[in-house]
Amino acid sequence: MANKPLPHDHGQAIERELEHMPCVEDFQTVADIFKQLGDGSRIRIFWLLCHCEECVINLSSMVDMSSPAVSHHLRQLKAGGLIVSRRDGKEVYYKAADTERAQLLHHMIEHLVEITCPSA
Repeated sequence: MANKPLPHDHGQAIERELEHMPCVEDFQTVADIFKQLGDGSRIRIFWLLCHCEECVINLSSMVDMSSPAVSHHLRQLKAGGLIVSRRDGKEVYYKAADTERAQLLHHMIEHLVEITCPSA
């Protein structure tokens, strides 16, 4: 939106800031991440996976949910790049992705609800 004058001049000189505004796709990426975290159970599963690597059965027990429900949340978190998985024989283990995005979301969750990390 470079050098495009606004219809009304309110004396804020915002036009210069608009030159540095991220593109629509960048904001959509943020919206997609927040959609992923729009479910309390999914946030809880993600938070757990920031602290351990676990299989579906153990996660189901930890969050008191059925395995199919946990699997559903894991698929969504994995599709969003927030978690990764590895197979060991017949078992699949999940953990938080080692990315800046996952780490930022982990810290944001803890700050928003004032949770203390077990390792802190």
